[in-house]
Amino acid sequence: MTFTVAIDGPAAAGKGTISKAVAAHFGFAHLDTGLLYRAVGAKVLAGGDPVVAAKALTPADMEGDLRTPEVAQAASRVAVLPDVRAALVAFQRSFAVQDGGAVLDGRDIGTVICPEAQVKLFVTASADVRAERRFLELSEKGLSDTREQVLADVVARDKRDSERAEAPLKPAADAVIIDTSDLSIAEAVARAVQEIENRR
Repeated sequence: MTFTVAIDGPAAAGKGTISKAVAAHFGFAHLDTGLLYRAVGAKVLAGGDPVVAAKALTPADMEGDLRTPEVAQAASRVAVLPDVRAALVAFQRSFAVQDGGAVLDGRDIGTVICPEAQVKLFVTASADVRAERRFLELSEKGLSDTREQVLADVVARDKRDSERAEAPLKPAADAVIIDTSDLSIAEAVARAVQEIENRR
């Protein structure tokens, strides 16, 4: 049985946390597609060519600390390159239709990668809320970015992701919007689980 759940949304909206919880709840495989772009971004920061890096990506490249601000910004920059996106599309689509069900989270899953997904969710929150979440996350890692810097990074990334010509960040026409600004993690996960249950 194939059953695909596409979860999109901007940075720090909670889509990763929700996706992992949903996958665990239903016993589906999970792919954080942002890690693919982060892995390519990390290779570029190390001096590599983005297209070559995307074509040669291996599971081992997804290990290590890819969640630094520098890697995030590099990922956003390489994600606008059509040849990089093309190199990663086949991998994502193959993952999405594996037996047993799959959850993919990213920025263009419901619109480009899996437009036929049985469930499409768009997880969002206000820029201020997302910046505060990211600031606390970075503070726990000992990074010294200020709240103002983190908010500026969030706003800049939103602009780049939503205005890029190739697969811009936007909800699919038939996606269910989940705004997590005022939801706890448990409430957001419960909402997502209910939407999936409604379509199974």
